[in-house]
Amino acid sequence: MPTFPASRLADIAPFHVMELMARAKTLEAEGRDIIHMEVGEPDFPTPEPIIAAAQAQLATGRVYYTAALGLPELRRAIAAFYATRYGISVPASRIVVTAGASGALLLAMACLSEPASEWLLTDPGYPCNRNFVRSFEGVPVAVPVHAENNFQPTLADLECYWNERTAGALLASPANPTGTLLDDASLAAMAEFVRQQGGQLIVDEIYHGLTYEREVPTALQFGDDIFVVQSFSKYFNMTGWRLGWLVVPERFGRDIEKLAPNLFISPSTPAQHAALAAFEPATISILEARRNEFRRRRDFLAPALADLGFRLAPKPEGAFYIYANCAELTDNSDRFARELLESAGVAITPGLDFGSNAPEEHLRFAYTAGVERLTEAVDRIRRFIG
Repeated sequence: MPTFPASRLADIAPFHVMELMARAKTLEAEGRDIIHMEVGEPDFPTPEPIIAAAQAQLATGRVYYTAALGLPELRRAIAAFYATRYGISVPASRIVVTAGASGALLLAMACLSEPASEWLLTDPGYPCNRNFVRSFEGVPVAVPVHAENNFQPTLADLECYWNERTAGALLASPANPTGTLLDDASLAAMAEFVRQQGGQLIVDEIYHGLTYEREVPTALQFGDDIFVVQSFSKYFNMTGWRLGWLVVPERFGRDIEKLAPNLFISPSTPAQHAALAAFEPATISILEARRNEFRRRRDFLAPALADLGFRLAPKPEGAFYIYANCAELTDNSDRFARELLESAGVAITPGLDFGSNAPEEHLRFAYTAGVERLTEAVDRIRRFIG
């Protein structure tokens, strides 16, 4: 007799930060002032040119399905963005517009994962990645990454964990929760190693555009056989629009074309028309000013947390996260985060969400609030631990 739910559900953990955010919202509804540093969502509103483009399309009333792979004009606009920002040519035919970066990752896993195939994922890393793998009967394999290697995997790590069951690896740069980057030589070397093993590399680039010391190349510069996941959520400030894209190696194009309409029919029509304005010079100007503001917030918060006793090595170079070691302040980051929320009204994310590599020693701080609010948060944390 079958048993329900499916046995794979036992391996899929809840998204703890969403539960913590729900508690924070409950406290707010009760009249508490909560400083939100828990969820990876920019606090800036969607840029006006993007909103105007959506409004203009909605006014026509023609809100119908689009092609399953996305509006042709949006796919061409994304291709042009790669040419402008990275100086590389990516055919629009290889770009698939998706329901957020999550939709892109689901498509990639549906295309690539088989029962018992192993996928190498960083630990700590974005928590949903292991669940995407498991949802398609793959086996997520945690590769511990450490501060001394910038919280990024090395070629030696891939060589150590790769075996005859390994199908591929999923890397992220900038990474969540650490905000760290892969250097170009390491990324190129790992792409070549995966290629030589006959595996498949997926690179998460959803925080591209939000780097502060240096610009970073896209992984597409290291091979046209790499899946690249991107999003309109982070740099483009379009989280609730649920729109992203996947750059697909040419040989998988037909497979993705079959999967996309079966899984999603098509991405959101209003969101796609809105995103046509995301690459306009006026929009990019707004986004670059916001990038500078994120840098300012990081440069305030990082030393402030260090002064409180958190250890911050390495320095985050991208995204909008600080992954802080809290071992000198607590032996249980989950309890620390929950008590901080209840008693001080500051919401942060415990390491529990990001894997099994010393989660009790780490907390993630999202600097998605203005410096004034971050200052207040630091003051509240100081009183809490003092």
